[in-house]
Amino acid sequence: MRHYPTDLLLAVEHVERALASGALAPLDAALRQAGVADPPRRFDSGRLFEGLDRLLGGVCQFPWQPLTDSDDVLELSPVGTVVLDDLRAEATLRGLLLAWALGNRVTVRSARGELWEQVMTALRDAGVPLPAGQVTGPGADAPVEPLEVPELPAGADLALDCQAAWAHGLFRGRHLPGVSLAHIRGEDDDHRTERLAARLRYLVARARRTPYYRELPDVTRDADPTRLPVLEKAALEAHSLPASRDLSSGDRATGEVLRSGATSGEPRYIVYSRSDWENMVREAVPMLYALGIEPGDRIVNTLFGGGMYGGLTTTFSELSRMPVESYATAQFVTVDDLLMLTGSFDANVILGMPALILPLLRDAKKRRPGLRIEKVIYGGTPMTETDKTWLREELGARVVSSILAANDGAQLGYQCGFLGGTVHHVNDDYNLIEVVDEAGRPVAPGTPGELLVTGLQKFEGPLIRYRIGDMGRTYEHACACGVSGRVLEYLGRSDGLVRFKGETVLYGEVFDVLAAFEVSQLQIEVATEGSREILTVRTEAPSPPDPEAVRELLVKEFPVLGGYQDFDAALDAYELRIVCLAEGGLPRNPVSGKVKNVIDRRLDGVL
Repeated sequence: MRHYPTDLLLAVEHVERALASGALAPLDAALRQAGVADPPRRFDSGRLFEGLDRLLGGVCQFPWQPLTDSDDVLELSPVGTVVLDDLRAEATLRGLLLAWALGNRVTVRSARGELWEQVMTALRDAGVPLPAGQVTGPGADAPVEPLEVPELPAGADLALDCQAAWAHGLFRGRHLPGVSLAHIRGEDDDHRTERLAARLRYLVARARRTPYYRELPDVTRDADPTRLPVLEKAALEAHSLPASRDLSSGDRATGEVLRSGATSGEPRYIVYSRSDWENMVREAVPMLYALGIEPGDRIVNTLFGGGMYGGLTTTFSELSRMPVESYATAQFVTVDDLLMLTGSFDANVILGMPALILPLLRDAKKRRPGLRIEKVIYGGTPMTETDKTWLREELGARVVSSILAANDGAQLGYQCGFLGGTVHHVNDDYNLIEVVDEAGRPVAPGTPGELLVTGLQKFEGPLIRYRIGDMGRTYEHACACGVSGRVLEYLGRSDGLVRFKGETVLYGEVFDVLAAFEVSQLQIEVATEGSREILTVRTEAPSPPDPEAVRELLVKEFPVLGGYQDFDAALDAYELRIVCLAEGGLPRNPVSGKVKNVIDRRLDGVL
């Protein structure tokens, strides 16, 4: 069985709380008598997490460490057996904690065996899997030489101790050239269940520090996410900043705060602690490589920034770790900027949202017919197959790949070069995605449903089974890129339902039909004028189509949008309006840059 440092951290936190409450007073006294001056300080789980996170290049990525200068990983493993000669109790305690954190079996050779039996028992009482440990007499035979743990320097603590040379001798690192993080996780199928269980155990324990999640069920034994409650959007907004601190841990403030796109209602703020932010970056760099980015690429980053919005801020942090050159123009990019960057700097990659980059690229192509962009990485909204074909044929793009992401949970999925449409690889070690019905019950693989996201590496403002408002389906897929595992087919917003004449029309289906007119953006609005209900379809396209042709096609495909109705045809109660605009004609959200897909003004003024 593989052991995970997060389980040792939970065990240390268990002892830390018990010492603070007096529940382990006999152990406290025994440690002090043995020369451990301040036992609670030696069980500081917060500082131990910080130290292990630096030592391992990511506690939450264990047993791998993704590299940044290439798409390779280091595989980390324990040395096996660690022998500790109990010459100084404080050194023995530090050796035991770090050796167990890294998955080693530990033998303590000591004349005070009862003390170390007490320590091991107290740690095991947390109920999490820990490595083997035994206590023998001084000088007993051992399979390896004893580990020398030096005296802790004055003022040092567990975090600094993890940086000492002796701590690096507790594990091995093996470089796996040509093996990505996604590949190795896909091949680690035998350990997948226990690996995700360890991630979930740790998340739930950290979440229970917040007022909102204080009464979460204990999943130490079975790590079953379906035992946990679904987090609805209304609850998230009511208990998040600025409305409430119920989802705040109370830990020292660190990291970065983002705001939601706020396409409706008041903005909400998403707090990433320093370690949350580091986890996001560690998981995003391998994803960017998988999207097709390579060392030496020159990237025009047009994602939206400013106003605490996350697109530019997050990718700036991620790209700065990689051997690429980035030009962070944000949404303020102009055609002149793009032509200068491609002409003078040889920029070969553009990163942005379709609503911004498609009109930008078309205008640039008109001004410089020979324009070439090798790679287009997009996110925020889907891109039509017609637009993808234009990018490949007119600009020579050999990579057109999508990122699924959200301010709340960062990256949700990505496309390699072998996935098309809206199918994405998922990363369950970072964001565990469930597909459920309206009641929150899991559906069978391949069945469409609503998406729940559990952020396994975000501990400040944790998200557990959060209903993100999107639809999709997941299924197992052995991809030609070499990554095996679940993929997610994104099926659009769950609120992309249009009710008209008592019937339901799906936004995504309307969008698919309008691909015949090379429509790149679609907005559907329902409103009332007097006693009449008006459905307005607004489109953007490189060459705006004839509105009557659009009307004819829509009525043919969706009879409910025309004269068909289940009531007296003489009643003039409904109207379909068509507005066809050039690209860029629809209003964008000033924060996120997105076009609002569905607007129901029938609710305006309704309490």
